[in-house]
Amino acid sequence: MTVADKVCTATKGAQMLRGLTTVSFYAADVDAAKRWYTELLGVEPYFIRPVPPDPPGYIEFRIGDYQHELGVIDSRYAPTGSATGPVGAVIFWHVDDVTATLEKLLSMGAKEHQVPTDRSEGFITASVVDPFGNILGIMYNPHYLEVLGSTRKA
Repeated sequence: MTVADKVCTATKGAQMLRGLTTVSFYAADVDAAKRWYTELLGVEPYFIRPVPPDPPGYIEFRIGDYQHELGVIDSRYAPTGSATGPVGAVIFWHVDDVTATLEKLLSMGAKEHQVPTDRSEGFITASVVDPFGNILGIMYNPHYLEVLGSTRKA
């Protein structure tokens, strides 16, 4: 039995997508992205490669209630054929105040991508394009808070 067969057997019946592990953004200037995201998030990246004093090619932050990973990769390493402008999926991060968060992002040089939009039943979304060309979604999500509350009780 091959290693691949063992992995397939061990995971048979498991959920296909079990959770967000890393959101990867690209930036031509990873050092500038490091400074920008450190200011926005209020934490330094916990992982930097290569290590200083060499300029970073990849940085990673652990953020939020579940310590999800936000990585920034030098755009030289983007997959062949990647778009050079803001396109694709929008990853929404829960925030407690969409308006205040949007104002902070705009004050830091992000550009509005989608105005705050009421999606009904308490869901509000907005998005920006960061100074490095990545779409950053923000959302007030009552369901997120329910799930967070239930996991903290358990």
